[in-house]
Amino acid sequence: MKIDGRFWLTKKNQSFLGTGRIELLERIDKTGSINAAAKEMKMSYKAAWERINGMNALADQPLIERITGGKGGGGTKLTPYARELIPPFHRYNE
Repeated sequence: MKIDGRFWLTKKNQSFLGTGRIELLERIDKTGSINAAAKEMKMSYKAAWERINGMNALADQPLIERITGGKGGGGTKLTPYARELIPPFHRYNE
């Protein structure tokens, strides 16, 4: 027998972090781009941005930092706070 289900962290009765949102954060961290992370997950940029905005609205601190322009263009990186959230989520999910 196998127990199957989804693990979510909620805050203020709203979904804060789940497997897909954690994956999105990890892919942003890997690619340095919301757009590239969204493409890897086969979702639109708009859908990815809405998830990030939803998480940021519930988070105690921002989860991402935008990097503006420059020679190689801009990008996005995770804040230290976002990086702190990922390992405990994986532990609790296990």
